[in-house]
Amino acid sequence: MKSRDTLIKLKKFQVDERRRRVAQIEGMIAEFDRMAADLEREIKTEQDRAGNHDPAHFAYPTYAKAAMVRRENLKRSADELKTQLDDAQAALGEAFEELKKVELLDERDQARERAELDAREQAELDAVGLLRSHARA
Repeated sequence: MKSRDTLIKLKKFQVDERRRRVAQIEGMIAEFDRMAADLEREIKTEQDRAGNHDPAHFAYPTYAKAAMVRRENLKRSADELKTQLDDAQAALGEAFEELKKVELLDERDQARERAELDAREQAELDAVGLLRSHARA
């Protein structure tokens, strides 16, 4: 049983680790999205200030161009993280299934042990009852 308990602890640890990884990736995606939205506002503000909304125009603000590049990099990174998130969620699902299998095996073993113990106790009680009935006779 101790090895089963150790295995359950290991599987729970693996599930927790994968949950943390999923949460970490989700946090990074959210942060990148927030930063991209901030850059989008800054680009719009810079374009309005300069009165030029055409990135191809020679007088387009340099800061707005640089912010656009940074925003696109953030969006690309967020998209890559979304792929990693899908993989991490799949790994979490697999780890959770493995944990449930081990827990079900443990429950089955415990139920079998309880049934064996109950059967032994019943046999002992039957033996005591039989002895008493023979003693009366």
